[in-house]
Amino acid sequence: MTASRTRLIMGNWKMHGTLADNAKLLAGVRAGANTLALGAQLAVCVPFPYLSQAQQVLGGSAVSWGAQDLSAQTHGAFTGEVSGAMLKDFACRYVLVGHSERRSMHAESDQLVAYKAKAALAAGLTPVVCVGESLAQRDANQVLVVIQQQLAPVLALGAEAVKKWL
Repeated sequence: MTASRTRLIMGNWKMHGTLADNAKLLAGVRAGANTLALGAQLAVCVPFPYLSQAQQVLGGSAVSWGAQDLSAQTHGAFTGEVSGAMLKDFACRYVLVGHSERRSMHAESDQLVAYKAKAALAAGLTPVVCVGESLAQRDANQVLVVIQQQLAPVLALGAEAVKKWL
């Protein structure tokens, strides 16, 4: 018999919002989560400045929260970076790694994404590894090749590491 997995429904509101806008949105998400029986884990990934707000509004609810990225480094002189330990200070459960925008706009390599996933696991966070092709790659029928290439360094972390977040 195969064990069923709990589905995860996660929202990522990118670089949008203000404290006032977020207060309404988070309250609505919390209220909606308490009235819906989706049979799924719910989460939001918010911009770093709003992690405290997400923690305050969503704490004790059916909605988890996380961050949109983290550093592969644990500490040090890495201006602008955020470590897994810092995210744990805000009770984050999840963190996105390898989002298409990070891969394209910040030239994040597949190997760096794997290092970030490893850093997330080491900090007790569940990495949500984003994969996917560009429109040009899709048009060239390279979808599977691209996804296999993106996942290879993550899978190379080993079965025990990968099992932690399955």
